[in-house]
Amino acid sequence: MAEKEQNERLFPEFPPVSVEEWEAQINADLKGADYARKLIWKTDEGFDVRPYYRAEDLKGLEYLDVPPGEAPFVRGTRTKENAWIIRKDIAETDIRIANRKALEAIKEGAGAVGFNVTEITTHKQLMQLLEGISFAATGIHFVHSRSFPLSLELLLYELTNRNEQGDHTSGSLNFDLIAYLLLHGDFYRSLESNVEEAVYLMNTVQKRVPRFRAITVNSHLFQDAGSTLVQELAFALASGNEYMAMLTDKGFSADAVASRLSFTFAIGPNYFMEIAKLRAARLLWARIVEQYGPSDENSMKMDIQSRTALWNKTIYDPYVNMLRTTTEGMSAILGNTDTLVVLPFDAAYATPDDFSERIALNQQMIMKEESYLDRIVDPAAGSYYIENLTNSIATEAWALFRRIEEQGGMIAAIKAGTVQDMVAKSAMQKTADLAKRKLIQIGTNQYPNSLEQMLDKADTRPQGGSTGTSTYPRLQEFRVSSGFESLRLATEQHVKNGGKRPDVFLFTFGNLSMLRARASFITNFFGCAGYNIQDNPGFTDFGEGAEAAVVSGAEIIVLCSSDEEALQAAPEICRLIHDRKPDAWIVMAGYPKDDLETLKAAGVNDFVHVRSNLLETLSGYQQRLGIK
Repeated sequence: MAEKEQNERLFPEFPPVSVEEWEAQINADLKGADYARKLIWKTDEGFDVRPYYRAEDLKGLEYLDVPPGEAPFVRGTRTKENAWIIRKDIAETDIRIANRKALEAIKEGAGAVGFNVTEITTHKQLMQLLEGISFAATGIHFVHSRSFPLSLELLLYELTNRNEQGDHTSGSLNFDLIAYLLLHGDFYRSLESNVEEAVYLMNTVQKRVPRFRAITVNSHLFQDAGSTLVQELAFALASGNEYMAMLTDKGFSADAVASRLSFTFAIGPNYFMEIAKLRAARLLWARIVEQYGPSDENSMKMDIQSRTALWNKTIYDPYVNMLRTTTEGMSAILGNTDTLVVLPFDAAYATPDDFSERIALNQQMIMKEESYLDRIVDPAAGSYYIENLTNSIATEAWALFRRIEEQGGMIAAIKAGTVQDMVAKSAMQKTADLAKRKLIQIGTNQYPNSLEQMLDKADTRPQGGSTGTSTYPRLQEFRVSSGFESLRLATEQHVKNGGKRPDVFLFTFGNLSMLRARASFITNFFGCAGYNIQDNPGFTDFGEGAEAAVVSGAEIIVLCSSDEEALQAAPEICRLIHDRKPDAWIVMAGYPKDDLETLKAAGVNDFVHVRSNLLETLSGYQQRLGIK
């Protein structure tokens, strides 16, 4: 029975559909519309995504038949379950508080903790920090340190103090001379001394704590500075390759170096693309390490520590950040990350409190304990769409990686400014897309809560970092919503200083569906600057509407109707308003381009429409209203 029945189609009454038939039906449904413009997504990553994929699109992908746990590890390094490590990074610098938070996180399910230990210089301090934490059961990650060799030495001293060998101690040192160069515009002391430090860390880790990762490639910095996912991956590979070449030249084996490197990726909002990025990362890293001739295939595994991105997190409507980090965490998990940090929803604008930190940890706990995302290894395998995304990202990232190598490698490309320029251009494009609402952020440039107050809750001071001159261009901090948030915060500060919150009066009239659509658009538009919106059900008596508009005291009066009705009614409405208030500022929702001059002559001062640059337009209104 069995084989014959298994080979039969489940629904034989449905015949196979060819590509030609699919395309013919799609073109018929488009009714002459441009196929490419309507249905093909041109990604920021440099490749096109088609509207559908089929089994034949998987032909030629050699790794598809390779099971999980085998090279090139596209399907992950685990074979039975997707048991990623839940990690909590603790920014607290007070040793006692940091220890308390670490113990609480471990009790609540964290399998690893990351510490900011810049002020720890003695064994007594480190002992207090790690008190009650089992090295065998919990991964210890040093995220920041005044000296990573010192942190390692203190850890080894504590191991001796506990009579432990260190064979079961896992974690990582966030030593990354390339990241330091990018952030500070120069090396710490010199490249030569940095390499000597890396050699010391490698030797010490190899001998005393072999499961520790001595060097971390901070590839998350690229995405959090505005890069595309392809750029983030390519620069990560180039950085990793730089360390492989640098340390094998110092006498270390390929196995020793590769097995003590770790990569930290940012996981952003592009859900399926992020899953594919991590799968492509493993594929390409295995290809790179293979060229160094490792003796053990397991050395080709990429250790991935993921963290939710910061560049797309917002000050306003901050609880939406919880939703963003949830989908980002899912992408990392389904992409088979080894370790995951979900940042608290308020991390972008405040010091996280106990509530936001607990929520961040519980997000992972729900994904593991209630959503069972740890039960299946590589659930994306075989998906026509994700497999093709994986291949496309790998292809584009490999091409960019080769360009960096042709330039002399990652450090040479940074010194030349190539990396920084590419990231800056990508960040500028994201900012432009947000301003034009090609990129949507709920609560920032769409559906804002215009009455929300964040001025006294958000720490908007510049973040710490290198200042003054530098030898090479620095990678710049980036959050795409910061321009809009500056507008909102300026409005709040204006009110706090005794000024008036600007009012926008919606002069609605005519066709009900059109006036409501235009009113909703304007409410969203000016709400993004924190203005107060005065909506109306619709005026049939224009004199009554003009009187209400003037009495309202609104700084901006917006005509909300269809283009045709506004064109007819605007002369009368503008006259009635200007008779009562000669300097009234009247705006029309819409852009009837053939009649602009007629409407301007009638008294319309400005036009706001779907193609308006939202950020530039609102900035202009802030200046006009004297809001600095």
